[in-house]
Amino acid sequence: MKRLLLEAEGQIQPVCAKTHITYSFHLAESGGKLWIEFAYEPKNLEDRELAKTLIAAGIGSYTEDSQRDRLLANWESFLPLKNLITVSVDDPERHRGAGHRHDPEQLLFIGEGEASPGFVSDRLNEGLWRATLSLHAIVTPSCRYRLRIHHEEA
Repeated sequence: MKRLLLEAEGQIQPVCAKTHITYSFHLAESGGKLWIEFAYEPKNLEDRELAKTLIAAGIGSYTEDSQRDRLLANWESFLPLKNLITVSVDDPERHRGAGHRHDPEQLLFIGEGEASPGFVSDRLNEGLWRATLSLHAIVTPSCRYRLRIHHEEA
């Protein structure tokens, strides 16, 4: 049987990029498997004019003068601009891994005998756990996310 431990939803904006949102949840009993459902939308920035402005600003900030004109002339080669949010998990004692995936919908798991790539499989210990959303890039005017964590008992 699966029991819901955490359900969180939010809406973020570009000013939130390069920050983290951490949620804590309590695992009442050891063992079993954690299921982490994570989704965010939209994935791509569809507004070409806004994308062009963001790309030009990035080229201006991160390139040498001698490269700028060539890169600005080919700004469309950087499309599409994408939001990127990743999930990491910590148990009461240590870091249990991170899912650095580009998929806007993810189903991840951590158990004693197996875990999703990027996560450490081991016995689940009771106590206070943390799930952290790393907001690497938020390029759309707003981005919605949903995080659900279930415990499947052994």
